[in-house]
Amino acid sequence: MLALGFLARVEASETAAWDQLRAGGVVLFRHANAPGIGDPPGFRLDDCATQRNLGAAGREQAVRIGDRLRMERVSVSAVLSSHWCRALETARLAFPGLPKASGAFNSFFGDRSQEPEITAEARRVILNWTGPGVLAVVTHDVNIRALTGIGPADGEGIVLRVSAKEFEVVGRIRP
Repeated sequence: MLALGFLARVEASETAAWDQLRAGGVVLFRHANAPGIGDPPGFRLDDCATQRNLGAAGREQAVRIGDRLRMERVSVSAVLSSHWCRALETARLAFPGLPKASGAFNSFFGDRSQEPEITAEARRVILNWTGPGVLAVVTHDVNIRALTGIGPADGEGIVLRVSAKEFEVVGRIRP
């Protein structure tokens, strides 16, 4: 019985998330599947060959993200992405022509001392979103955890309702 109750809550969360997105708001996506963890030593943001990148499954997942939002009639007005190649590629495949790179959503996985500054800037960007439509953000696990306390799966979206001074998690959309 507990499993059925859990599944009902997950389904309700996803329904609430889609309803919120149709009305506007913000969705934080973890980049699509990129095999491995972290980046190789000495990676550079200006050279994708030095980073952990999307594989074929991740590229397919990124396309499905955009397709699903369009199928659900969600109006995405703006897309911000981390500068990491796996996040930018996810954003470009899901939302062609819309992504802009933003340091507010860069990973601090390799340097936790950057967490307070990056998270504060990300909160500012989110709280200043007034629409119309949806702001889609493609970022990293550590960033989403710092903002919401939720550890998302690859390609998962965490949907936020934004007010003038705060935001709240409405639900999750599965990849």
